[in-house]
Formats: sequence, structure tokens, C-alpha cells
Amino acid sequence: MRKYKIAVIPGDGIGVDVINEGLKILETAKELHGGFDFEYTHLPWGCEYYKKTGRMMPEDGLRILKDHEAIYLGAVGFPGVPDHVSLWGLLLPIRKEFDEYINLRPIKLLKGIQGPLRKGPEDIDFVVVRENVEGEYSGVGGLAYQGTASEIALQTNVFTRFGTERVMRYAFELARKRKKKLISATKSNALNYSMVFWDRVFNEVAKDYQDVQTQVMHVDALSGYFILHPERIDVVVASNLFGDILTDLGSAMQGSIGIAPGANINPERKYPSMFEPVHGSAPDVAGKGIANPIGAIWAASMMLDFLGVPEAAKLIFDAMEAVTEEGKYLTVDLGGNSTTQEVGEAIRNKMRELV
Repeated sequence: MRKYKIAVIPGDGIGVDVINEGLKILETAKELHGGFDFEYTHLPWGCEYYKKTGRMMPEDGLRILKDHEAIYLGAVGFPGVPDHVSLWGLLLPIRKEFDEYINLRPIKLLKGIQGPLRKGPEDIDFVVVRENVEGEYSGVGGLAYQGTASEIALQTNVFTRFGTERVMRYAFELARKRKKKLISATKSNALNYSMVFWDRVFNEVAKDYQDVQTQVMHVDALSGYFILHPERIDVVVASNLFGDILTDLGSAMQGSIGIAPGANINPERKYPSMFEPVHGSAPDVAGKGIANPIGAIWAASMMLDFLGVPEAAKLIFDAMEAVTEEGKYLTVDLGGNSTTQEVGEAIRNKMRELV
């Protein structure tokens, strides 16, 4: 029996609520599918840890995580801890040090959910591949003359050929497995170095994928395209910042940001990959039992698929969508009145029915 070592970081706010349900789903998948097991390492890192220790994770945190195949993360951020401190103290170091250079975000309207657009589940089903470790979030820059009228802030984007090409090749390979259509998000009319470079690399890589239909779109136009013509989109590849913004737009198209999952992947599996819902910590509803667990449950499905158990991953997804299609158990963000725990239990029961 294969045993997977999973580091569990519930983090802050509703991260704790939804990860609890996600872990129950994983245990149900193990029970129903068989052939694999989990060894969990529960880590109490996050903003509460920061308030006690002055760090978001211990000094040897990355060493602790490295010994795992995957990381299951809830959410990071809480009032009293500046956002840049929480982000650069936990999430970004994990992404960068473990070279999780692919951020994978499925944008899919689940059956039974009424999104804000006049579109159905058959119209909204695409994937955004976001470069995840360099670009606009490289952390290069500085401040000078602080506190004076001459204060300067510099934030430098870093695009390497190595980093740019590998994310594009990943996107092309994914497009080959889907509908063979790929859009590259750019802004080369205004960013005359970084995005001109991005476009050039994309066009060069495209020569190796003649079977994939390509399109280059300025990110502002592409954001409108998301709303007007999502049915024409299959795979999108974008830089760190553009991908971040586009995928949040995509999650809104899904009917609730509470639904959206994300995967931070090291494709070579040299380091652990990290799976998370992308809704944030939502401290105003934390502990009230009304948070939507679907994003965390979908992330658990993505984690199992990555680990090599696609049948169990599909079982989770199919059960999750069957519950949304029935519409009996939905949290308040989806127009229902079910609790976090009730939605999780409904999905587990549906998994048993499907088996």
C-alpha cells in the first residue's frame, strides 16, 4: 500500500474550518478507494504563530516541509499582521524555495450553481496556468529616502528565459491534453521589455506545438474576454501578476470565490507541491460554521490526482458536483443555508453512493 506524507497547514481564519472538512474527505476517499494511505504532519503555522513567535513558521520550517510529497494549506492572513508579512513569511517562501513554478487554477462552473454571467457549466470550463515564482512577484526592489518628500519605491520584475519557457511548455502540454487551444496573456504594448520578451519566447515555443491553436491577447482585453466569451477559452498562460488577477476574476465567474481551488506545482517532484483553496482567511466568518468547504475539497481532489490516484480524485469531484447540482446542501455564499460541516458530510455521503 502506498503511503503519502502530507503536511497540513490549516493556517488562519476559515482555513481551519475548511481544511477539517477536506481531511475528512481524504479519509473517505482512502476508505472507499483503497490502495493508499496518508501520514499527516499537522503544523500550527500562520498569524497566531507569528503573534507568539515573531515568525509565520519556524526557522527550519522549509526543512520540515521538504520531507513530504504534498502540502495541504488552508489560508493565510489575519487582522493585526500586515498582509505582506503573512504572505512573505509563509506562502511565498514555500512557492519559491520548492520551485512550485506552476500555479494551476481550474475555472469551471459547477452544475447547479448560478454564476453571475448568463452562461452555463458547458460554457465555463478552462484552466489558467500562472507562472508562480518570478515575474512581478520576484521581490526585487527597495525603498530610499523614506519619510521624506523625495521617497522612492522601486519594484523590479524579473523574467528569465528559463522560467518563462518552462511555464509556457507546461501550458502547451496541458492544451494538447484538452482542446488544443492556448491563449497567452500579455501587455507588450505598454511593458516594452518584459512583455515583449514574454511574447517572443511564446512565439518561439509555439513552433514546437504546431497542433495547438495559439492566440496572444493583452491582459485588459483578455479580462473582458473572460466575461463575454468564456466558452472560447481552453488554456491560458500568464505571468505571476496577470495570472493572479485573471484567476480571481475566474473564481468570481464560478459563482463564489469559496469554490475555487489552486495548485502550486513542482512538476519534476523534486520538492513537495502545495494545494489550497484560494478564498483567503475571511476572519469575519471564521469559526461560525458557514464557510464554503468546496474550494478546499476540490483542492484535495487536485492533490490526489497529482499524487497519482486519479480515480479517487474523480470520485471526490463527481460527488462534489453532484451535491451542487442537487442544490440541497449549499452554504450561504451560494444562496443556501447549510453549514460547512453539512456540506462536507453531504459530499462524503455522495461519495459512498457513487461507489
